[in-house]
Amino acid sequence: MSVSSPARYIGGEVNSVMKTLTPGMVRFAMCFPDVYEIGMSHLGIQILYDMFNRYDDVWCERVYSPWLDLDKIMREKKIPLFALESQEPVKNFDFLGITLQYEMCYTNVLQVLDLSGIPLLAKDRTEEDPIVIGGGPCSYNPEPIAEFFDLFYIGEGETAYRQLLDVYKEVKEKGGSRQEFLLRAAREVPGMYVPSLYEVSYKEDGTIASFVPTREGVPAKITKEIVMDLDHAPYPEKPVVPFIRATQDRVVLEIQRGCIRGCRFCQAGQLYRPVREKSLETLKHYATTMLESTGQEEISLSSLSSSDYSHLEELVDFLMTTCQEKKVNISLPSLRIDAFSLDVMGKVQDVKKSSLTFAPEAGSQRLRNVINKGLTEEVILKGAGLAFEGGWSRVKLYFMLGLPFETEEDIRGIAELSNKIAALYYEVVPKEKRNGPVQIVSSTSFFIPKPFTPFQWAPMCTKEQFLDKAALTKQAVREQLNQKRIKYNWHEADVSVLEGVFARGDRKVADVILKAYEKGCIYDAWGEYFKYQTWVDCFQECNVDMGFYTTRTRSDEEVFPWDFLDCGVNRAFLLREWKRAAEAVVTPNCKMQCQGCGAARFGGGICFEQRGGDAV
Repeated sequence: MSVSSPARYIGGEVNSVMKTLTPGMVRFAMCFPDVYEIGMSHLGIQILYDMFNRYDDVWCERVYSPWLDLDKIMREKKIPLFALESQEPVKNFDFLGITLQYEMCYTNVLQVLDLSGIPLLAKDRTEEDPIVIGGGPCSYNPEPIAEFFDLFYIGEGETAYRQLLDVYKEVKEKGGSRQEFLLRAAREVPGMYVPSLYEVSYKEDGTIASFVPTREGVPAKITKEIVMDLDHAPYPEKPVVPFIRATQDRVVLEIQRGCIRGCRFCQAGQLYRPVREKSLETLKHYATTMLESTGQEEISLSSLSSSDYSHLEELVDFLMTTCQEKKVNISLPSLRIDAFSLDVMGKVQDVKKSSLTFAPEAGSQRLRNVINKGLTEEVILKGAGLAFEGGWSRVKLYFMLGLPFETEEDIRGIAELSNKIAALYYEVVPKEKRNGPVQIVSSTSFFIPKPFTPFQWAPMCTKEQFLDKAALTKQAVREQLNQKRIKYNWHEADVSVLEGVFARGDRKVADVILKAYEKGCIYDAWGEYFKYQTWVDCFQECNVDMGFYTTRTRSDEEVFPWDFLDCGVNRAFLLREWKRAAEAVVTPNCKMQCQGCGAARFGGGICFEQRGGDAV
């Protein structure tokens, strides 16, 4: 038998950490439940891997989901899943930490547990099994997978892990049990959620009646952990360099966390409030050090909205000088398309000028107001015009279908806006200066309501409704004068529906996930391996209604499965934004006017106190 890309599994990469095991050392297996090339692109694991391995008493190793060829061999030959650095079985570790970056990795979580020889259900684990801990964006609604985890870390990982590991060592030295450790973790360490210590009850209609801790001293509400001083937070100066090309094969320079924009569909924009910046000097240091320690040929700025970083111009000037000397490319994602951004991109991009990306999200101004995008058609066209004048001729446009309060006119607006941008190229660029015909690539994803957003109350479309909307968009594109210059793509509707179930699901969904895994569902994020009908059958067999989590209308007062978590943004603010969305009222961004979302209580950062309703 042969295994594709064996370099995924051998370890020994540049900057990977090898340690000598000593008595009392805590062993932590850090897992990304997807293939190596995806997992190695994840910044969060690089940060935690570096932070853990700075501790003398901790050895952190990495593990990823084996690809299907190795998965088959491991099952046939009964080879346990192993960590990359030591090649030792994951089951021998103290902790298995699993990053939950997207919902469609949930069956891969079970694959990792299964191949490791760890019982899939937390209640079946013994003292011989690692503590299975989850973190990442999906842990802000951990309930659909709560039964598979001993513990969840809610929030940013740099703050409380040292305390958690110290508690673990104390319990172990005294001969305590895993249950004793979990109870102490829940009581003593901020941001820790132990599902087995909470009880949920339901009303007759299937909604949650109560969600309460079962032991004294366990918090009824768990507040996210957050780093306020990013300059002094751990960050890898020597990130691990993969042997094979990763999806994001470059140095990643995180310039800030959070976003001021307040788009109502965007979960990250709410979860990571308030905005916190790194200083220019800190970023210069990391950029220089990481390029030297990795030999990478590209550096990318990481942020939800890079244009809002207050020292962007100075940073880009520094990078352009440094990177030109080292012949390193600069990647600038998450930029608003304005004169400054285009000037910068014109300097750093190749002479051929690759495509530019705009994200109008909605086809009409009314619907952009509904989602609080803060982007007018005038601004979009002005940006496109500047891009065309600057030599670009290929533009990517990203939209969503199925947004709350969407009409047929909004859907047709996607095609009409695409046509206006295509026509603009021929208006602003003289024939002799055109770099070939204009190319517009318009893509639509399907809207999925997420927890801790104003749209957590919104009903979601069915698969059939999504496909009807995509067909209408396609037809509208064909009706445009510049239809031959517009290419239209859309996302898979069935995957979106399942993601919607997982996003707002409760503990009842765990039975379905387990059954689907037992029936062979794995790598659900990969279209060629996604088995939608199998999932539908599993929901029916478990008597769980998918529509209950997707298409159902929710009352203002409904208790959500994630309401026991405090992400910093309060429910009253989110509900107020939901009401404003229904009226298509735009809310100013955080720099313009504080809206009292609640995140200011964390202090510091670019978050404004409210005095008379104005930002100060």
